[in-house]
Amino acid sequence: MGEPRGIFCSAQGCVGDVIIEQRLVESKEPASHVPLACSAQYCAFPVDGNVLCLWNTTDPSYQPLTLRGHHEPITAVAFGNTVSPLLICSASQDYVIMWSLDECRQKVLQGLSPRGVVMGTLLGQVLCLRLSPDDRTVAVCAGNKILMLDIESRSILAELEGHRGHVTAAEFCPWQTHIIISVSEDRSFKVWDHHVGSLIYNSPVLTAFPLLSLLIDAKSRQLVTGCANGQLWIFSLVEGHHFRCVTRVSLKKKSESFSRRVESRLCCLPEESQHPCTHGLEKGDEVEASLPVLGLAPCDLSAIVSAPCVCGLSSETTSCLWIGSSAGLFIFNLANFELEAVLHYRDFRSLSIHVAGSCAVMSKANDDKAICLLTSLFGRKIVMLEIRVAALVRSQQGHDAGRHLSVLPRTCVGPTSPLCFTTAKESKTPPAPQRQSAGRSTVKDQPLVFHTKVRSSGYASAPHVTMFSPKANTRKRGDHSSRCRDGPRSKEYPLESSPPTKLYKQRVLAHGPAAAHCVQYSAGDGQWLACGLANHLLLAFRADLSGTPTVFSGHDGAVSTVCWSHDSRWLLSASQDGTLRLWSLRRAELALCLGKDVFSKPVRSAQFYYVDTFVLLSSGPELQLLKYHIDTCKDEIQRYKQKNRCKRVFRLPTTGRTEITSLSAVNDFYSYLVLTAGRNRTLEVFDLNAGRSAAMTVEVHSRPVHQICQNKGSSFTTQQHEAYNLFATTASGDGIKLWDLRTLRCERLFEGHPNHGYPCGIAFSPCGRYVASGAEDRHAYMYDLGSSTFSHRLAGHTDTVTSVAFSPAAPQVDAVGVTADWQQDAGILVNHGGISAPSRMRSGCDHAVAC
Repeated sequence: MGEPRGIFCSAQGCVGDVIIEQRLVESKEPASHVPLACSAQYCAFPVDGNVLCLWNTTDPSYQPLTLRGHHEPITAVAFGNTVSPLLICSASQDYVIMWSLDECRQKVLQGLSPRGVVMGTLLGQVLCLRLSPDDRTVAVCAGNKILMLDIESRSILAELEGHRGHVTAAEFCPWQTHIIISVSEDRSFKVWDHHVGSLIYNSPVLTAFPLLSLLIDAKSRQLVTGCANGQLWIFSLVEGHHFRCVTRVSLKKKSESFSRRVESRLCCLPEESQHPCTHGLEKGDEVEASLPVLGLAPCDLSAIVSAPCVCGLSSETTSCLWIGSSAGLFIFNLANFELEAVLHYRDFRSLSIHVAGSCAVMSKANDDKAICLLTSLFGRKIVMLEIRVAALVRSQQGHDAGRHLSVLPRTCVGPTSPLCFTTAKESKTPPAPQRQSAGRSTVKDQPLVFHTKVRSSGYASAPHVTMFSPKANTRKRGDHSSRCRDGPRSKEYPLESSPPTKLYKQRVLAHGPAAAHCVQYSAGDGQWLACGLANHLLLAFRADLSGTPTVFSGHDGAVSTVCWSHDSRWLLSASQDGTLRLWSLRRAELALCLGKDVFSKPVRSAQFYYVDTFVLLSSGPELQLLKYHIDTCKDEIQRYKQKNRCKRVFRLPTTGRTEITSLSAVNDFYSYLVLTAGRNRTLEVFDLNAGRSAAMTVEVHSRPVHQICQNKGSSFTTQQHEAYNLFATTASGDGIKLWDLRTLRCERLFEGHPNHGYPCGIAFSPCGRYVASGAEDRHAYMYDLGSSTFSHRLAGHTDTVTSVAFSPAAPQVDAVGVTADWQQDAGILVNHGGISAPSRMRSGCDHAVAC
């Protein structure tokens, strides 16, 4: 046996700081696919075929422990789960033997040969062994059967048959110990109740390649299995989810994407930091290798990544796992389904093994070190590696994670800031009326009749009444809104509540092929609901969907964007005709129209910004800031004289001048940051106080992002200040990603809703605990931020659900007047649109405190 060999480097962050080869042994027999096992104190492997060898992982000075008792080559090894006594089970064609390591160590000290307890004989080819959490039962995967053996009585408790190929891996469920799950070469997994000996669930065939490895994560309640072609399948084990598939991951694609992200981060570093230390790295030997999933093991990064808990997102609830492959080791995040770190064996020229045949990894909780046991695919070497996880992860994480971006402003508006336009212009008191020169126009600007009301001459009374009659329902609308604001809706929105689940009400928006493209509640009071249609119309409903909607017409194309002002008095709409229109809700008329003479490119996104001070929009590759003025003077004589105006005060192109596909900014309070998504799949953050780009990340989705949605809360809720830094992005065919603005890291990926071609919308609940999404299967999906799979699927639509919106106000306890679409707690409105079916809008009612 070889002595421990270290790979040393004096520079920080180089090879020796990441990995150390502690032990090396060369077997007489080929070691390409021998079974391996690791525990907190030992790692075990067969040497010379039928001899079981154990290395102490905590103290390399300990002499290896060899256990003899098999006559045939050992095909499976597994450690027990209890610390005292620590058990290890080994299997071959002839015997299944249970060893107590404490007793074996005592026998060796006494100069005697250690002996184990034979659990079974001639059970067949055993490819996997697994001990129950209490170490009372051992599962022996022999051929296409699973034999449950009682350790104390050495009897067979159950025989589980049903697989059509060799069972390659099995795991006990940690929270339901009577459940065991197995995977097989028949490319499926099965769930068993070994107490009864019955089959609970049989999955369909997942892939064309054999399933090799299996892991059950207790934190996320997920099942992870890997196959021979590098595919990972993840299933939900939450009660009621019926073993639904959460996602499927290609390890090769994830590795390539991770490498590109690391390279882009290195390009952002100073020149002296762009070239890492190359001592121990072999350059130029690029070999294309497959990535079979040889082993899976838990990985604890809580000691490395210490992020504050935000809406259920923390290191305590985020699970990671080790993936062992023939080409390297990967740390995989089960929350966002992304790689956190990659270690390729070929990058370390001093390692004895560059292509592995078998792999086993173990890392203890709150420990910086991990132990990896490898066998050579083309030789007879077996090595034990010590990996320093913190150095590995930090060397590949983004160095831009310390930007500390925040939606909440931390500094005052600068004197040269584009946002200073309002302070400079509006803080000045209006100039006093200048004294007119005598004899010139003392009466020039005065009306001819000095009365508040002008009497008609009578000959044109009918046209006069038609054109200048005041709006009769203006006062009533205002009074009703004020009463609603003083009513039950002014109560604080409850943060602890269940998502909406019940359909209460539906309403037809339009008859004919008119899809609903967008929907939004009025942000300030939640009393109004705006909906943009494909038939060029914009509708404004009361939130309870009662009464006749206000119709705004004038666009020559489908209305693609609708936005309310913070005071709920104005509506902003963008259309496919390239125009931007601002409407008055009270007068039900157009207040301002900006067309192609103002914008060189069509307006894709637009919204009110900086508490209604500006209009923020995207036109082609530019982000533009408009200052507008709406004259609200009720002068009936000059009513049709255009006094409303708009002026562009700032424009900023994106990096690379790529077209902006979506933008988002907070309007409920003062914030300097604007989020944009580009056609080239980038996400860029602009600081309008500084007037420049603040950060950018690449390859946000596999397709361009069609919506960015921020967690803005509402006027009726108060969240943790860190929660406002969460935002979500969505792209067709690539699910929903939850991001943290402070680090620009994807924290969680939501998949499960079908969205392959149509841009379906998303929305945050006011409490910040749920994300809703439309889907192409005529359902709306509800996701909890603490889980990667959907919690509820809301039925009732007859076509693609294109847009969703939560009510910002607290729901009432009665059955009417609640601003909700689906209900049990929070109000959500789901828009349905399609080419062949009429668009419908549904609303719901709450019977309890809602979210």
